[in-house]
Amino acid sequence: MPGGGVVPVLTTNAGPVIKPKTKKQAIRAVLASSFMAMGGILFGYDTGTISGIIAMEKFKEDFGTYYPDNVPTNTSPIPQPGWSLSTGDTSLVVSILSAGTFVGALCGAPIADTLGRRWGLQVAMVVFCVGVILQLIAQALPLFIVGRVVAGLGVGIVSTIVPMFQAETAPRWARGAVTSGYQWAITIGLLFAALANNGTKDRTDTGSYRIPIGVQLGFALILSFGTMLLPESPRWFVKKGKIEQAAKSLATLNATDVDDACVQAELADIRTNLEVELTHGNGTYLDCFRNNDRKNLTRTLVGTWLQAWQQLTGINFIFYYGTQFFNSTGAGDPFIFTIVSNVVNVVCTVPGIWAMDRVGRRNILVWGAVWMAIMEGIVAIIGTVFGNSNPAAQRGLVALVCLYVGGFASTWGPAAWVVCGEIFPLAIRAKALSLCTASNWLWNFGIGYATPYLVDSGPGKAGLGPKVFWIWTATCALSAVFAYFCIVETKGLSLEEVDSLYCTTSPRLSAAANREMRARRSDLETVGAHMVSDEAAEADAAKRDVEYESKTVDA
Repeated sequence: MPGGGVVPVLTTNAGPVIKPKTKKQAIRAVLASSFMAMGGILFGYDTGTISGIIAMEKFKEDFGTYYPDNVPTNTSPIPQPGWSLSTGDTSLVVSILSAGTFVGALCGAPIADTLGRRWGLQVAMVVFCVGVILQLIAQALPLFIVGRVVAGLGVGIVSTIVPMFQAETAPRWARGAVTSGYQWAITIGLLFAALANNGTKDRTDTGSYRIPIGVQLGFALILSFGTMLLPESPRWFVKKGKIEQAAKSLATLNATDVDDACVQAELADIRTNLEVELTHGNGTYLDCFRNNDRKNLTRTLVGTWLQAWQQLTGINFIFYYGTQFFNSTGAGDPFIFTIVSNVVNVVCTVPGIWAMDRVGRRNILVWGAVWMAIMEGIVAIIGTVFGNSNPAAQRGLVALVCLYVGGFASTWGPAAWVVCGEIFPLAIRAKALSLCTASNWLWNFGIGYATPYLVDSGPGKAGLGPKVFWIWTATCALSAVFAYFCIVETKGLSLEEVDSLYCTTSPRLSAAANREMRARRSDLETVGAHMVSDEAAEADAAKRDVEYESKTVDA
């Protein structure tokens, strides 16, 4: 390998390296990990519904303040009275969910390690449902905010456990696509939220905002009941020393029995790798920050900053404040534009899922950031030159925002979750992934809280309006630099091979090392297939000899 490194090839205690007999056998694993992606619907719906709710007149009347002279956010030059949330209340209502999710993400690791991935998700569903119910019964802003925090705790636990379960159960050839399904589910949740808001926005009773909030309970119940039908993560069983249960889980996921060579080979790889990892630490939070031979500190920094840069692309400006932003452009019905941007988000995630295991994680992140920087730069130019004075320019601005959303949806949206779900050793995976998810929500909270002060006009506010896109242009450019220098290419590798790759190569040499590792594994699989075939032939010949001798004795 270039650079003088030696690419390790994992060996097992179960004999030769064996690949799954057919992809058809792995369909259970794909379906199980794909169903878990439904947790992303909760994430996306809860994130997206607040954008429309804070723009609804009935919500502003019930939870806001009446301004007799002029609504603070009114862009009309003629003073008009009305109900509105203050900039501070708007920031708090939108961003406080992320404060809860930050804590929930950190709680997700000990819950998942103690109870398992499936039962950990059940805890998350109970907490989430309590938060939704508090929002439904709230008649004043303080209780509504408490409900947002509690629901956020549940969403935070989900956002730690779901990518972890997917990475640990999906077959290596589909892991990128399957884990990307989590982001796709997030986009679907955002679209459902936009549709629900649009369907109730004209109601004059509290159903205008309570119906969209209550719909979340249905998603939570479906996920809760469905999860109990899935097998537990085999890697969690191995970590707990429950080898027999791990073998049964692997057998279920591969539609075979526990004595199958594929099951035994993968089980041996998982056990061997965990034993090696534990020689470097005990799997504590402190181990996440040890820069030992396993490069734990490096991986933790890469994962936490990857999630930070995902938020710094500015995408949640659109999903949190998109309805208000489109309204300020005067280009049409803001609720319809919100739906359009969410449709773009859902549709454009599909090519990202397709490309994840073909183009590779590193290329997707680098070029996705470049595309977003270009789109946002043009939006910033239009906003700076024309402001809100040119209708044609405003329509073009909306179209460019949709192109930017499409770029995020097909690149940084899914890729950040895929990479964080697979780069950590099993011993620290739950805790390290919880730190990554917490980083996502911490930046989510900060950006969600600060954005109204950046965009709105008035005392103590920056009044940037569409010029805020200059900030997102710069952060997207920096995201491209980060991806180029820090992301290791991991497509097509098992989690144990990813672990070995991280220990032996650098990001810029990782693509070549990845190809070499996959080629060596393919050679070993071919040798293993021949060995198994020879062993089967010998067993068949011995069986025939026994039958012949038995017939001779009988004669």
